[in-house]
Amino acid sequence: MTATRPRDLIAIAAVAAVAIYLALRAFYGELPPLPIFAALMLGVLAIVELLLGFPLRARVRSGTRVVQPLTYARAVALAKASSILGALMFGAWLAAVVYLVPERGQIAAAADDLPSAIAGVVCSAGLTGAALWLEYCCRTPHDPDDQGRREIDQKL
Repeated sequence: MTATRPRDLIAIAAVAAVAIYLALRAFYGELPPLPIFAALMLGVLAIVELLLGFPLRARVRSGTRVVQPLTYARAVALAKASSILGALMFGAWLAAVVYLVPERGQIAAAADDLPSAIAGVVCSAGLTGAALWLEYCCRTPHDPDDQGRREIDQKL
């Protein structure tokens, strides 16, 4: 499994932002209020992943405490999925902010939805960062033999 590339996350966020912005322009009047709890749940997940990364990193760095390989695989899978979710939701919440800021003076519901959208942007960015941190924490220290193999692979 390869490391998550920031360009992939940026592309996901951009596509989500465009799609959600167009949907908001077309259907905002028919939507229910934006839920603040949806944004805050992303923040809770970010905190959990951030806290999960520290003990995993300590175990990888020490080399003395053994952790089952399946635990690392699950942590990496969680990190990958969360980084994609965070990027997707960042684009969606950012599109909502971009749509709501100019509309807040004309539509009362837009002014009410703006705090939820801002919280969503912050929490989804936090989730993406925490997921990338968790993925980083699961990397093994570089082996000197591994460095030599990488140089050979790059030459080929």
